[in-house]
Amino acid sequence: MQLARILTAPLVVDVRRGAVADLGVLLADRRIVTEGRVAVAVGPGQGDGVVAELDMQAAQVFRVENGSVDAAIALGKRLRADAYEAVAGIGGGKTIDVTKFAAHMAGIPMVAVATNLAHDGIASPVSSLEHESGKGSYGVVPPVAVVVDLDRVRSGPPRMVRAGIGDVVNNLSAIADWELAAADRGEPVDGLAVTLARTAAHAVLHQPGTVADDEFITVLAESLVLSGIAMTVAGSSRPGSGGDHEILHAIDQLYPGAGTHGELAGLGALFCTYLRGDERLFALMSACLRRHELPRTPADLGLGPDEFTKAVLHAPATRPGRYTILERLDLDEHEIAVKVAAFTEAVTSTGPGAGPGAGPGAGPGAGPGGA
Repeated sequence: MQLARILTAPLVVDVRRGAVADLGVLLADRRIVTEGRVAVAVGPGQGDGVVAELDMQAAQVFRVENGSVDAAIALGKRLRADAYEAVAGIGGGKTIDVTKFAAHMAGIPMVAVATNLAHDGIASPVSSLEHESGKGSYGVVPPVAVVVDLDRVRSGPPRMVRAGIGDVVNNLSAIADWELAAADRGEPVDGLAVTLARTAAHAVLHQPGTVADDEFITVLAESLVLSGIAMTVAGSSRPGSGGDHEILHAIDQLYPGAGTHGELAGLGALFCTYLRGDERLFALMSACLRRHELPRTPADLGLGPDEFTKAVLHAPATRPGRYTILERLDLDEHEIAVKVAAFTEAVTSTGPGAGPGAGPGAGPGAGPGGA
């Protein structure tokens, strides 16, 4: 009789000022490597500066110029050919995603060293990589250790820290979609994964302060790690990806560069929460995004209502087989346009206190195709 389950989780989670300086010690002390054959993959941003601070003369440094599948495969071949024991990915989301994929391909452990907190990929079992048709998500082995140096995070653009807020708070919308799939389709829900993802989201949603505060950044970093572990527990991205991420991927495909991953996730989550008619969560989420200067309407991303409508219409095609509020409502283009207009009015008319009841056609039962 099985009374417990073994969870895959990082051996080390180190979130503090100056954490990156101890990377070499971490690798040795935790026996991640034994012979010293270590590779370091760095991005075009802060990666080189971080490497200069490390006492790891024997490490081979590789440059990651972009976040493409081709870059990940090329790095994976190098790691496999030279028989490295481990690889540390130092940089932002693209660098970490490329390194995770490459490490998975080479069959070696990977350490994530995050220099920004733009999304929850720092500890997740998923790599989001660009290819000739857009961007895809690939299952990988999650990092064996996660290091977040608060000094490095602070030295980057504040926008890249704020973006992570959207990707964590988005968990609440993703969980609601997962529970919807359970109710409508009988899809199994992993309660432990939900617990981790929900706890992470609420920690950020209700945490006072801003990205200028060490305490807030620490909570955000830890919540991003929890979100990644939740996905590992679930065996899929379900705890952090629902209709919100379908909209995110659609915007990425149709209007590249409109926003960062976390910014799009936050807006997608707010819109999906509006569609579900959850007034309390809508108000809390809207207030949080506003407080941290994150996009709450398509216009905040430079998108017109017609463009956002087209993205929502295209969204279900980005994740075939995933069931969310978008699939349940199954709205046509005109119906979506009506919802987008009402959503924008609900967000802007009464500020952070606005709820789904603030605009016409709100709530899951409103209009054709209502749940």
